[in-house]
Amino acid sequence: MEAKLIIAFLVCFIFSLVLLPLVIFVLRKQKIKQTILHYVTMHEGKSGTPTMGGIGFIIPIAVISLIFSSGFKTQALMTIIVTISFALIGFIDDFIKFRFKQNLGLRPYQKIISQLAISVAVAIFVYKNQLIGGVINLPFSKNSIDIGAFIIPFTILIFLATTNSVNLTDGLDGLASGVSVSFLLTFLLVMLAQLANRNIGENAQLVSEQTNIMIVCASTIGALLAFLIFNSNPAKVFMGDVGSLSLGGLIASVCIFSRNSLFIPIIGACFVASSVSVIIQVAYFKMKRKRVFLMAPLHHHFEKKGFSETKIVTAYVVLTLVLGFVCVLSELV
Repeated sequence: MEAKLIIAFLVCFIFSLVLLPLVIFVLRKQKIKQTILHYVTMHEGKSGTPTMGGIGFIIPIAVISLIFSSGFKTQALMTIIVTISFALIGFIDDFIKFRFKQNLGLRPYQKIISQLAISVAVAIFVYKNQLIGGVINLPFSKNSIDIGAFIIPFTILIFLATTNSVNLTDGLDGLASGVSVSFLLTFLLVMLAQLANRNIGENAQLVSEQTNIMIVCASTIGALLAFLIFNSNPAKVFMGDVGSLSLGGLIASVCIFSRNSLFIPIIGACFVASSVSVIIQVAYFKMKRKRVFLMAPLHHHFEKKGFSETKIVTAYVVLTLVLGFVCVLSELV
């Protein structure tokens, strides 16, 4: 199994590495460029950078994951469907921005309604799936809990929170992609440890489904590492909402389908920081007409404090790796 994961990772990395220059060329030719918000003054020089580069890793992830999946692969297939569904929302959002030369695409309520529709459909699938149901694995424990039908609203919440948190984290060169690589790498190791230590091996169908989810994770890591070559500072392309929303959908899917949704706020603490900082900023400003942070999301606050993009991205990636390896260790002991 480990060999298959490594091969899927390598093939997807090469596929993305070959595809991305073509995607960037097309984006430039069609003049699909990022418009920087007027108040983000420190990023004025990035205006005009090609966006919607997420297309360059979504296609390889979908193709390679499906090619390498075998046996029982309903959950892996659903993960790809969900990823593409969220990508379509992001694509429409990005297209509106490009078409009308503005930074505002879909209205917030349009985004939420679209995301909610996908989340509800997936939540029902989760509840009715005999290998998932209402069961959730508890971090730092070998135990699980069954919340029954409450898994439906819980799943909806996880999807909305994760997709929008990843989207908000996509504000610096290599930040969302770098943190996602760290998240998925350590999460993949968590799943491998669970196969060995949670008696999952007793259910052949479950092992097959879990293995295919891990193939999706390995493929995504490979594709994102290739993307980072073009997205690291100074970025030659941005992933756009088509990339960030699809990544959020993928991360939520692999965690929920493997019954590991409670690991998201731990390993993904940096994603949580992005969304929570925005909520705090908006709520406090409405109440007190004052700001808690110099700018939200949190990574922009650090920029205003004088930290370079590279240092902020490095700190986020390292913190995600550390938190992830703590979770891995907890599954091994």
